[in-house]
Amino acid sequence: MRRRGGAGDSGDSGDIGRAEGRAGGARGARAQRSRLPWLRTLLLAPLLTYVSLPFLIRLFPGLLTKFVYLNFLAFPFFADFRRPELLVNNTVSLYLTTEPGVTVGVWHTVPGSRGAEARGKDRRWYEEALADAHPVIIYLHGNGGTRAASHRVQFLKTMGAADFHILALDYRGYGDSTGHPSESGFTTDVLALYDWAKARSGNSSILFWGHSLGTGIATNAARKLQEERGVQVDAVVLESPYTNIRDAGANVPITKIYRQFPGFEYLILDSMARAGMFFRSDENVKVLECPLLILHAEDDTVLPPALGRKLYETAREAYKDKSKVKFITFPEKLGLGHDYISFNPELPALVK
Repeated sequence: MRRRGGAGDSGDSGDIGRAEGRAGGARGARAQRSRLPWLRTLLLAPLLTYVSLPFLIRLFPGLLTKFVYLNFLAFPFFADFRRPELLVNNTVSLYLTTEPGVTVGVWHTVPGSRGAEARGKDRRWYEEALADAHPVIIYLHGNGGTRAASHRVQFLKTMGAADFHILALDYRGYGDSTGHPSESGFTTDVLALYDWAKARSGNSSILFWGHSLGTGIATNAARKLQEERGVQVDAVVLESPYTNIRDAGANVPITKIYRQFPGFEYLILDSMARAGMFFRSDENVKVLECPLLILHAEDDTVLPPALGRKLYETAREAYKDKSKVKFITFPEKLGLGHDYISFNPELPALVK
């Protein structure tokens, strides 16, 4: 009779351990194999998205308007558009119907020299103040955000302190404005605001000031005003401009990952026209005759200053009176970039 725990038992336990080890290894292998499809999916999903997006844009060019207009990025969030005084002094909110079914929100900032007088006044007083002989800026902002964005509020403060009236609107589809964004719709909104201001400002000068996307809107409106009505806006200022939306699309950082993609121009850039987006400032300035000032920071990483210079050269070549066209650059050391030229305290003097 064997004793329990004898030598024979050690062989049996070794066999059991090896069997358990093989079973554990098999379970590990199965678990690893089960994770592989998920890993492949995780790696392939970004690649498939990258490859398919240009084709989706070509098939559905309306998608591209979302990337260009960015009106769904309504920052700052929770802004109270009816109470602009929370962000900037001497300012009231008003609403203007630009065509049936479309109402745009506008902020009106009066000149700083009338700040004390403006306290507690209603909208009617602000309207009447437009006739006080101070120049009026119709401010046309860039894509994304609203008129309450910090750099746009800073523009109101800077130019208001320099004794300008500023009318800053959110185009249709932006901020608290109704409607849907479109190039032709933007022009309609701007000209409706121009007519409203002109009817109240007497002989005061009115100028269009566009920033980024708004520069194309400004030249569109100025050209239409001149060609269809025979009226020249008193001046156009283009801050951080581009030549046309196709050139802008070829240069903005978001398209960098696609510039070497086969068919980039056909699939993406050409689709802008199919979506009804042109913003041909380079063609518009060939028609304009009003004073034109172009501003660009040398450290603009969104729209390179080469686009601003090219637009200037196009305008200067077309204008009969070359002295009406000016181009001012801001050195990189100032750190103004794409959005912050309005933070330069010398800006009002340059415009005047």
